[in-house]
Amino acid sequence: MNQACSRKLQTATREKLRKLNSLRGREVLPGEFWDVVAVTAVDGSQKEAYELQIREKVEGKELPVGAQYKVFSDPSGCKIGNGGSTLYALQQLNDIYGKALSNMRIILIHAGGFSQRMPSASALGKIFMPLPLGNPIYQMLELKLAMYVDFPSQMKPGFLVTCADDIELYSIPEGERVSFDKPGFTALAHPSPLSVGTTHGVFVLDPRERSSYPEMENASCLYFLHKPSIDEMQDSGAVCTNQNGLFSMSDSEFVYTDSTYYMDFKSAKSLLNLLNELGPLNCEIDAYGDFLQALGPKATIEYTKNTANVTKEESNLVEIRQKIFHLLKGMPLNVILLNNSKFYHIGTTSEYLFHLTEDEAFRGELDLLSSAFSVNANENFSGCCIMYSVLDPSCSVEAGSVVEYSRLETGVSVGGGSIISSCWVSPGLSVPAGVFMHTLCVTHQKQIRFVTVFFGIKDNLKQSVASPSYVEELEFFGLNLAKCLSHWGMENERLKFSGDTSSCSLWNACLFPVCSEQQSSFSVSLRMLQAVLSGSTSPPPRDTILMSMQDCLQCKNLEEMLKLKRRLHHDIKQRKLSI
Repeated sequence: MNQACSRKLQTATREKLRKLNSLRGREVLPGEFWDVVAVTAVDGSQKEAYELQIREKVEGKELPVGAQYKVFSDPSGCKIGNGGSTLYALQQLNDIYGKALSNMRIILIHAGGFSQRMPSASALGKIFMPLPLGNPIYQMLELKLAMYVDFPSQMKPGFLVTCADDIELYSIPEGERVSFDKPGFTALAHPSPLSVGTTHGVFVLDPRERSSYPEMENASCLYFLHKPSIDEMQDSGAVCTNQNGLFSMSDSEFVYTDSTYYMDFKSAKSLLNLLNELGPLNCEIDAYGDFLQALGPKATIEYTKNTANVTKEESNLVEIRQKIFHLLKGMPLNVILLNNSKFYHIGTTSEYLFHLTEDEAFRGELDLLSSAFSVNANENFSGCCIMYSVLDPSCSVEAGSVVEYSRLETGVSVGGGSIISSCWVSPGLSVPAGVFMHTLCVTHQKQIRFVTVFFGIKDNLKQSVASPSYVEELEFFGLNLAKCLSHWGMENERLKFSGDTSSCSLWNACLFPVCSEQQSSFSVSLRMLQAVLSGSTSPPPRDTILMSMQDCLQCKNLEEMLKLKRRLHHDIKQRKLSI
């Protein structure tokens, strides 16, 4: 991206952040902000967790006041995908607001799921991941609201659909506005390399409307491709030529990929009628692939039979997709081409580390800090990110690491490329490089207890085997899990897995000791971790109960976790006042 475009992007982003900051904690005027901010959750427990945190945010003047904040959980049973979540959220909004819904502007943020690729967000939710900017410190929720802060005033009644773990930065010409005023669906589109197109949705635009690529232009989409191959993109005419170097990539060819979209009230009403016709859902529906592929004048029904990107194919998936297609067929798909824009995904530990500590472009565009709302995170900590934490001045944190919601005592050291989340680290301890450590508060046998989970940054928590007999096929810190058990003196015991034992993974492996204190929990887990990395032996204390990450979420004590965070907040404010 050339320097002029980069400066425009930075200036536009600062202005959006400034505008949301001016709204935080005050009563918003009609049309100035969303009528409803709706967030989806995977189940009732996550819904309660989200509601509690949003309530704290409103009371703490971290969000605009006067808007309605609603959390909707998926029904119990099978996974229904973000498309299913969209349908159920529409139904619940209709139940609450009735006819008034037709005059409302609503943002719907998909935040359900267990964040298995970003476990520090599993208990509190990825929409509440902290970011090193703002006062009070921002979380993903505030950043999403900031990036779309101009939209409600330029939008006819309807719904803006987005996800919790991505960020879109963009600039538009002075005096112009991103407007959602056309019937049907209107999607934001970003120029991206063809390789990115293979993992996103891609718009096939009407070639007659192609122009010289100003900062922003409105176009109509002939049809939408979902995670297409490069050959499909080229054959369909989706590939454009990057002639003037306006974009953030050096590739000579690019495609327009998806992020967020708007649907007017009439379109949303059609989807609501569909849910009433279908009854309870028993398969995954994609809010992008299954809705947007039905739109545009050249859309065909063929995509409904392509199940390559489906996690688990249910017998009636194709039938439901075909009903969606026939319902939406003929509706326009308008596209707003944001030619000076960037799309960032922050849904994995590696992405989180990279964007917060190494990605100079991202850090510059958002004015991210190396230390945000923290004590004693001094200039010695270059190249890392410290948020909402108290560190002794003698601590050291190497480049590429993130420390959040934690306390680090005298002489603690943290290796590079690690994440330390919600931990209390005792004096003199040394955390290795490339590790993830996160302390959760749980209720066990009616008592408050602590569990510190630890994984390698690159470990795949979703990889599973069919039974505990195949435990050696699971990789933990680059070693097979059976080998790790020998370092903990557990090689002669049958490793337990929580939940469904026909799917055994690091996620449901009972590996982590339950302890009575936050500090001792971290210390015990760190010794186990160090034994694996050094090839030594360090069994957990005798008769220790071991939990899995899955267990921890099922018995998490959210109120106690938020109480610890409030105590940390108080300590940081007091120490800052005394400096």
